[in-house]
Amino acid sequence: MKIVIIGAGNLATHTAKALRKAGEEIIMIYSQTTESACALGEALDVPYTNNILSVPVDADLYLFAIKDSALESILKQITPNNGIWAHTAGSIDINIFNPYTSRAAVFYPLQTFSKSKDVDFTNIPVCIEAVNKEDEVILYDLAKKISSDVQLVSSEQRKYLHLAAVFACNFTNHMYDIASEILETNGLSFDIIKPLLKETYDKILTLSPSQAQTGPAVRYDENIINNQFQLIKDKDVKDIYLSLSRNIYKYSKKK
Repeated sequence: MKIVIIGAGNLATHTAKALRKAGEEIIMIYSQTTESACALGEALDVPYTNNILSVPVDADLYLFAIKDSALESILKQITPNNGIWAHTAGSIDINIFNPYTSRAAVFYPLQTFSKSKDVDFTNIPVCIEAVNKEDEVILYDLAKKISSDVQLVSSEQRKYLHLAAVFACNFTNHMYDIASEILETNGLSFDIIKPLLKETYDKILTLSPSQAQTGPAVRYDENIINNQFQLIKDKDVKDIYLSLSRNIYKYSKKK
């Protein structure tokens, strides 16, 4: 397939590299900033531009891997064409394409990406949706070239999938950040709890989250909870600590 990548951020970079490795033809990289477009274009040895009107109109697929807030603006500017238009967002409905193309689709890799860290795309679930059955098949076959886990997921399902991912990934990582600050403030390295984090992750691969849950909040040990609460200086972190402790206990009683 001839593919245009709209965007040059973390997701765009890893997806473009995976598609290129699978033998697909990336014919153009577009980014609003010349620096980002150049970096990815030169990495793939393909043309790049920061002018949306310079994007070719003869591609088979236009993959919009840009910030959610920028998508509508780009759709209004890009030259109409007959290719498949697919966005990569977890929380945007496929209907955003309705005024602009009849070949609307979604190509959503469910993963957190950083440019500086390589990922094995074959293990990343790719969620597919398309208005046309023919386009759905095309995208499904394309996704199977880079991933062993391709699923048909509707816009309604994808909203909840993205919400779950925010809790499981983004919020969890913020907890790591808070833990790191607590340790470093008291002369300890974050490295000391990495074996604990690994064991927690390993457990979740074989146990349900409710089975894997441990700690004072499960039994609501008020002595420990109150003592730890007093150690926390930041009011917002105090609120998080109490809210999570109460919710963990509430969930444990439900189970």
